[in-house]
Amino acid sequence: MPLDLGTVGAISEPHEHAYGWRDQALYALGIGAKRDELRYLYEGHPGGMRVFPTYPVIPAFPPVCELLARAGVEMHLVIHGGQELTVHRPLPLEGTLVTRAKLENIYDLKRFAQVVLTTQATVDGEAVADTTWTILVRDRGGFGGARPPASPAPRVPKDQAPAFEIEDSTHPEQALLYRLSGDHNPLHADPAVAAEAGFSEGPILHGLSTFGYVARACVRALADGDADRLGRFWAQFKKPVWPGDTIVTRGFRLEDGRVMVQANAAGRADPVLSGWVEIETRNS
Repeated sequence: MPLDLGTVGAISEPHEHAYGWRDQALYALGIGAKRDELRYLYEGHPGGMRVFPTYPVIPAFPPVCELLARAGVEMHLVIHGGQELTVHRPLPLEGTLVTRAKLENIYDLKRFAQVVLTTQATVDGEAVADTTWTILVRDRGGFGGARPPASPAPRVPKDQAPAFEIEDSTHPEQALLYRLSGDHNPLHADPAVAAEAGFSEGPILHGLSTFGYVARACVRALADGDADRLGRFWAQFKKPVWPGDTIVTRGFRLEDGRVMVQANAAGRADPVLSGWVEIETRNS
């Protein structure tokens, strides 16, 4: 069934997402937070518990799914191609996020269609984060539409050693843990569904869990562990990660102040994620 091109420009209903410290701790565990990151895990932390800034991808999921369904996208054909997050201000530890999505465009990649959606999340009427979702839909291209604009992905600077390299293990149950934050796609839990999708090795880790892992690595290496300094993160998902893999994140400084990041699963040559981050500078 072809996608409904008439849905380009559509805006979702506002979706409310009430959350508290338990939701934050569960999410932080889902993106691999460890005992030395207690500020994101423990409500009694002496400095006050903090919200990890990639959390707004969680409440963005329902309005994005609303618009995908409206466009006629069948979820079993979906591949998450890329994700961008822009943080405007830190989230309060408890509150209600209100998120709306907009279907920006549908592009033609011959075999695939590419659907681009944006969201904005607010708390008490004040914008806290924007996201951009790039979704590939298998076997729905070839409709004669425009191709997408060129990707802003930087390349690894030639002959430059990484500014940092961090290894972080995932657990065999990582996808089962992450899905409790709201993404219940059986691809990440059911071996039979994973095999039908071509993953005979078993269920794969959510791309947004990998996104969170890499964001944590950047915060650790570039922001002294202060996640409030994460301003913007853009990433393309290249290859799957399986629960139990070790994610190796390397960063390379670019001339414009951004840091190019590339993540691999240990023991495999092809990157699983590539992109860039912007870290805010704090005066001492």
